Amino acid sequence: MTDACDFVDASLQRESSWLRAEEAQARLGDGLQYYGASVGAVRGTIRDMLRRHRDLTHDDITALSTELWSVAVFERRLAAVVLLQSRVALLDNSDLTRIEGFVREAQLGELADPLATDVVRPLIAGLEGQARARADVVLDRWAGDPDPWLRRAAELSRADAPQPPARRSTTP
Repeated sequence: MTDACDFVDASLQRESSWLRAEEAQARLGDGLQYYGASVGAVRGTIRDMLRRHRDLTHDDITALSTELWSVAVFERRLAAVVLLQSRVALLDNSDLTRIEGFVREAQLGELADPLATDVVRPLIAGLEGQARARADVVLDRWAGDPDPWLRRAAELSRADAPQPPARRSTTP
């Protein structure tokens, strides 16, 4: 594990609560493990990590998001989403493949929806020319995919798409 990932994981575990973990599991299901850290703790942890590691490049951000996502713990995966949200300006159309994998594995609106609305949508909006054309092809492919989470992500990623409700469902 990298220093940044170690910092995030240890911080999330320090912020954990067995009661919140049980509540999250009851609400979101058994597909993941839960530390029981609050959303605020996840956001604060990513903010603190980015202050400690100010020089993270595009490759560092994408590698760290993958490292966080690789362990099936809800808060780690949410931290990966928050990291990508925080550094979306560094991302480009080639990162849609990685994000597609995250969406396919997410199986929860609490992870898939912010990937679509807060990562993919602004990423696409910042692209021009050939990069934008390639990204639009990817979104078109997602829209026709049999995976309902990927189809939902394609819909939510479009600039004119409505925002998902504040209380996200665990089904698309």
